Amino acid sequence: MAYEDFRHRHALRVRWAEVDMQGVVFNGHYLTYCDVCLTEYWRAIGVPYPQEFHALGQDTFVRKASVEYLAAARYDDELEVCGRVATLGRTSLRFDIEIFRRGGTDMLVHAELVYVNVDLKSSRATAWPAPLRERVRGYELRAPEEGHGGH
Repeated sequence: MAYEDFRHRHALRVRWAEVDMQGVVFNGHYLTYCDVCLTEYWRAIGVPYPQEFHALGQDTFVRKASVEYLAAARYDDELEVCGRVATLGRTSLRFDIEIFRRGGTDMLVHAELVYVNVDLKSSRATAWPAPLRERVRGYELRAPEEGHGGH
């Protein structure tokens, strides 16, 4: 994927508390950056999390997270955390995230997060609501792949 493939881009600055003894962002903080990106994504498509999900009696949970570290971000770097729904299944979706230094095109981190939509009463996977699916499809620059079966 390329920087241009992402409509959703969230800017943030690396804070002192996020760097380790080597002066680079501690690896675990990248998942926090990913979480912020996804929260802002839901807001951008008009489905603020968690309010809209809970109003439907649903929530979304991480099923899988993978992070590939390509280059280090450092204290005070301005970053752009770019995210998109890459695959939209019946009950799950894969959210791809790439992190860049602001103004640059060299990727620092690539992450893939798989989320499952869950009915809060039964604690079982449930289909994404049709209005949410349509908002995702309408927002993305490239249509998400459509998953098969439960995913």
